[in-house]
Amino acid sequence: MTASTPPDDPTLLIHAYVDGELDPANALEIERRLAADPALAAERDRAVALRATLQRHFPREAAPAGLRARVAAIGAPRRSEHPSWFALAASVALAAVVGSSSTYLAFGPQQAGSVSEAVVDGHIRAMMAPQPFDVASSDKHTVKPWFNGRIPEAPRVIDLAPADFPLVGGRVDVVDRAPAATLVYRHRKHLISLTEVAVRGRADSAPARRSSDGYNIVHWTEGGVAYWAVSDVAVGDLEDFAQKFRTAPADQ
Repeated sequence: MTASTPPDDPTLLIHAYVDGELDPANALEIERRLAADPALAAERDRAVALRATLQRHFPREAAPAGLRARVAAIGAPRRSEHPSWFALAASVALAAVVGSSSTYLAFGPQQAGSVSEAVVDGHIRAMMAPQPFDVASSDKHTVKPWFNGRIPEAPRVIDLAPADFPLVGGRVDVVDRAPAATLVYRHRKHLISLTEVAVRGRADSAPARRSSDGYNIVHWTEGGVAYWAVSDVAVGDLEDFAQKFRTAPADQ
């Protein structure tokens, strides 16, 4: 990038800044804004946490033996002091494939992992950020409307404060390349992330539990929506939370 002034929305440059891709002028400007804007600094922290999560789950692999020699051979001159257009194009194409391999491993449909891993990663990123939600409120009438325009359909939001699972906020996570609503509840000193993913046409299923990366998960499907509750609370407490959420009246 060559412009010396970032666009009006500096969040567009956060990932480029974290990856070290900004020119000095833009990097200095972003650093100035980060120091003055806590929300922007929180976005930076989320990007850093995402990068760390990807590196943990998709470690960089060494290039195959002999790759350097093959790349050099593709671009080597043939009967001329200059490489042919065909050789140059082949070299550029191979470089593009090698350079994009880490992005494909991170986001390719078969390498991205299961939905359970995605929601756990979202929970981990949120716990590493300055705050685990984008909207902070215990009022479902504040949290639910906040999702308007951010996800295709409004999520089901239940007030479980009387059951010792108070709502504390919500955020948007990305699951299978699509935005998904995540509600954040508190239970004593623990936080519970409840992610809702649309799965139209799928039959309802009873709650099932599993674990991943040291976190407990309770998953069920109801009314065309898959619910994923993730937390480090005891599995019994998480199952109790799921049961109370599932059986709560719609107007609660």
